[in-house]
Amino acid sequence: MDYENEKLLKLIFPNGVPEHLRENPELLAQIYKLGSYKVDQIKKEESRLAEDNKAVVEQTQDLAISNYKTFIQTSECSRRIYTEFKDTEQQLDHLIDKLPNLTEKCEKFIKTSSEIATSRRLNSLTLRRNAQLLEILELPQLMDTCIYQGKYEEALELAAHVQRMGAKHGDIPVINNIVTTIEGSWHTMLEQLLAQLRTDLQLPKCLQIVGYLRRMQAFSLPELKLKFLQARDSWFCSILNSIPKDDPQHHLMKTIELSRVNLFNIITQYKATFADDDSLLDATDSNESGNIFHAWINTKINHFLATLESDLNNGELTSIEAVLGQCMYFGLSFSRVGADFRTLLIPIFVKVIAKNFNSRISKVTDQFELDMDNYTFINKISINVLSAIGKADPYSLSPPETLLNFQPLALYCNGILSALNEFRNCAPIALVNEVTIRLEHSLKVVANNISKFYRQEQQALGAKERDNFIKFCCAFAYDLTPYIQRCIHDVFPIALLTSHLYINAISLQKSGMSYLNKKKILEPLEYLLPDKVEAIVKEVAEQIPPVPKKITEINDDKILRTETTTSRQE
Repeated sequence: MDYENEKLLKLIFPNGVPEHLRENPELLAQIYKLGSYKVDQIKKEESRLAEDNKAVVEQTQDLAISNYKTFIQTSECSRRIYTEFKDTEQQLDHLIDKLPNLTEKCEKFIKTSSEIATSRRLNSLTLRRNAQLLEILELPQLMDTCIYQGKYEEALELAAHVQRMGAKHGDIPVINNIVTTIEGSWHTMLEQLLAQLRTDLQLPKCLQIVGYLRRMQAFSLPELKLKFLQARDSWFCSILNSIPKDDPQHHLMKTIELSRVNLFNIITQYKATFADDDSLLDATDSNESGNIFHAWINTKINHFLATLESDLNNGELTSIEAVLGQCMYFGLSFSRVGADFRTLLIPIFVKVIAKNFNSRISKVTDQFELDMDNYTFINKISINVLSAIGKADPYSLSPPETLLNFQPLALYCNGILSALNEFRNCAPIALVNEVTIRLEHSLKVVANNISKFYRQEQQALGAKERDNFIKFCCAFAYDLTPYIQRCIHDVFPIALLTSHLYINAISLQKSGMSYLNKKKILEPLEYLLPDKVEAIVKEVAEQIPPVPKKITEINDDKILRTETTTSRQE
């Protein structure tokens, strides 16, 4: 239909529809109306339209003349309306220009008002939940108070609560700050618990502290054991370091006592604390933990042995026997925890006893040389030395009276007896050879000094002095040397040696153990003695029976004492 209308319009208006007719809605209706007329009607239509136009114009003129005021007012109104519309259009254009800025500011206002409303709601909610929020904000202070007052159980529960709260509300900055602060307090509590392990603790308190450390889960089980041993070792070392070192005897006895008591307590605490865990570990972890513990015990024992050796070597102790008894008791107590170290004590005490004995013998030997230099043989001799030879009781432990005639020999004998008396209080059988050899060497040095004195002074000796000198040599060879041999057998009884070595007395004598080589001792004085050395040696040897019953009966208490001391060391 539209296509036909356009085609019709093109036929009527080849040059296009006039501008004033394009928007007229009656155009097509008029064209259809004209299309329905006949030719005569179409010819009359022009005149009719002219008359109608003329009538309309006349009516319009009459209307304008009769209503000119209205037309003027309408014109003015139209002009004003046009002016107002134009102004309105300008204002609208200005308004349209400002609308984006207004929209932006409105959006900002809406956003700001929303934030203010949200903040107001949060503030209102915060005000309503003030008590609960205050409890949360005071958690770090509460944690510090619990740690300061030693309420570790409450502190652990509080820390666990904070950890759960942090896991649930970790996106809240305040909660994160609280969790961070609690972690700092957590480390403080850990340091305090470790510091308490470095103090004097009883077993219940020790178990409680280790229980707290387990719950904290700051260390693995091997690390916890290592930390426990390090802390207890630190306290133990501080106790040992506080012992005065002025007196070696006091320092050593106090060290033994404190080491025995405190080390045993630490081992007991360790075994009671970690006994259940060792059974739950696999083989690798159990071996690792056991190695840590045994290495620590080994270190402590080695440190004690080093201290023992140092104190024994640094000064003269009043009683090595007392120290040995305490050390053996210490080792015996450790045998209950599987750490018996008594066998490690034997070499130390044997070495120190041998050193002290050798030192005493060396001093006595050196002093004899000085006494010989200041001695003269003009002195009167009250006892006939030659007539007294062989008459002395071969079983007596009293020094020969003939030595009283010669001061150097008497002083030397007293020195040897003092050394042997001190030695016999704690006489290890392991030193029988060393003691015998040391005494033999000392006697040989004395014999050499006597021979040297004679060679130097023989030209100045008179007949009386020479005779006294011969008696001096006889007293040394026939009285002093056999007497020292009897003293050796009193310190180391033949019966005791044979029972320990599982040999008979004859084999013991053939081996030379505990027997002086008198021929070697008297060799420097052979040319000064009135009798042959071989005969004298044979005679003296025959006077010393393998098992002297009389000595055994008289000195039974000394033999028992020696056996007890030796058995303890072994």
